Amino acid sequence: MSKSGIEKFSAERARLNEIVMDYAGRDIKRFFNLDTQAYREGALPAKTKELLGLVASLVLRCDDCVRYHILQCYQAGVTSEELEEALSIALVVGGSITIPHLRRAFQAWDDLQAAER
Repeated sequence: MSKSGIEKFSAERARLNEIVMDYAGRDIKRFFNLDTQAYREGALPAKTKELLGLVASLVLRCDDCVRYHILQCYQAGVTSEELEEALSIALVVGGSITIPHLRRAFQAWDDLQAAER
């Protein structure tokens, strides 16, 4: 996924979230708020929480979630070494079925790194 691919993903996610919120009642809005609150600084740094979210997303094989957390990790200052260690945990937990998602995660990370150069 290129930098423009990540930008497209982010724009599409925001657009779709607006539609969800147009229909959302109390329960959906509360869930979205809970999700936002869970990733804030606390006993664990936000960076660590994003890595945890990334690992869970890869194990659950949710490519949209993986892309989202890759971007959040990048913005939180995660290093390539930290990312690799977290994704190795996801691979151990999720097994070989997660390899296609692992490939796409590293591709997204590589695209973000390349856009920086």
